[in-house]
Order: sequence, then C-alpha cells, then structure tokens
Amino acid sequence: MRSMFDDLNGKRVLVTGASSGLGAHFARLLAGKGALVAAAARRTERLQELARACEGLPGRVVPLALDVSSVAAIEAGVVEAAKLLGGLDVLVNNAGVGETEAALSVSEAQWDAQLDVNLKGCFFAAQAAAKLMAERNGSGAIVNIASILGERVAGRVAPYAISKAGLIQMTKALALEWARHAIRVNALAPGYIVTDINREFFAGDAGEALKKRIPMRRAGELDDLDGPLLLLCSDAGRYMTGAVVAVDGGHLVSGL
Repeated sequence: MRSMFDDLNGKRVLVTGASSGLGAHFARLLAGKGALVAAAARRTERLQELARACEGLPGRVVPLALDVSSVAAIEAGVVEAAKLLGGLDVLVNNAGVGETEAALSVSEAQWDAQLDVNLKGCFFAAQAAAKLMAERNGSGAIVNIASILGERVAGRVAPYAISKAGLIQMTKALALEWARHAIRVNALAPGYIVTDINREFFAGDAGEALKKRIPMRRAGELDDLDGPLLLLCSDAGRYMTGAVVAVDGGHLVSGL
C-alpha cells in the first residue's frame, strides 16, 4: 500500500540548523523519503559531511551556508535554496540556540543571541519561504521546531523558554494568515531528546533523575520524531495548520 508520506518524493525542502543534532537527522530522514533537501547552517564543513553521508538515498542533500541571526542572510539563503532545488515546498525551521543562566544574570547579549535565532530568525525564514510559496499560487508546509519549554518552564533557561513560547504563538498567527494561500504552518515540540551533545548527561545520575520525571520513564530518541515530522511535512497532514505536536513521552501532562 502506498503511504501518504510518499508524496515527499521530489519535494523541495529547506532545513535550517542542519549541521548536527535534530536538523541533520531531519535532513537525512527527508532525503530518505525522496525529498530534495537544502541543508543550511553556518558550519559548512559539517554540511558537506552530511551530504556525503546521504549519497545513495532516494533523495539528495545539498549544503547551503546560512546564518539565521541575519535577516538579510536569511532572505538571500531562502532564495538560494529555491534556486538550488528548483523551488521550495517545505521549510523546516529548526535552527536554534540555548544557554543555561539564572534569569537575574542574563545579559542583553545572551538575550539577543537566543531571541534573534530562535524567534526573529524563524519568523523571517518563514516569511521568506511563504513569499516564494505564495508567488506560485500557494501551497506549502512550514514546520517550526519548538519545544515543550515553550509551554511549561524549567529553571535557568528563561530566554530559551520565552523564545520557544513566542515561536508557538507565531506558528498560530502565521497559520491563520497564510491558510488562504494553502500554506500550512505547524510546530513540532520535542521533549528531552538524546543527541551527541547531551548523551553523556543522560547516562549519568542527573540524567537518570530527569528521566524518572517523564511518564514514559525515558528520554526520547531522534527517530521518535520521525513520524510526527513526516506527518507535518507531507500530505498526510494536509488538513492540519496551527497545530503544536508535542513529542515528549508525556512530560507535558506529568503531575505537578
């Protein structure tokens, strides 16, 4: 039986923050479904490695240098992605940064660094992508990678949590305005996902203690995000817009 996810074959997708972690995983996943993927980030050497690792998949990955802290760079990068791919059908707004700091000690530079990438950068990437989609008589999908910290909070991550809360509200606002263009805008809100950056933490005592607070008693793995991402990118989610899909092992609904 043909899967609705098969409609990603030949789709043109831009994934930001694709040099590692979730972004690199998403690029590989989508290329594996036959998509043509522009993998964008500042670390171009990592993107070249990713593109080589994806050779032989049904789709392909094309590296694209992009600094999402600059609106001018975002606008030029989205246009360049469309040129490289022959158009743009899907944007995965994944680029994001975070830093641990007590709210009383957060500096203006720390605030700006996180809000500029996590919220401002995502807004203008979505805007640039939507302009291209609307110019061709509409249709397209934008998936903003938020976080459960946009809906509930933890200590010492105030700017990050605020930026992700803003990203969730931005998702709903853009979904409302762009539905008339058949552009769907949804958010994926991961919980705690094991990556190379935090793998050592989750193997230690502090990580074990955190996992005990998750109803499913484990941290997420990257492939736990596969089905939800494909749903939001593909025609399987064709009547979804303005949705926030949490993938967190029940963390958001855990008892207080």
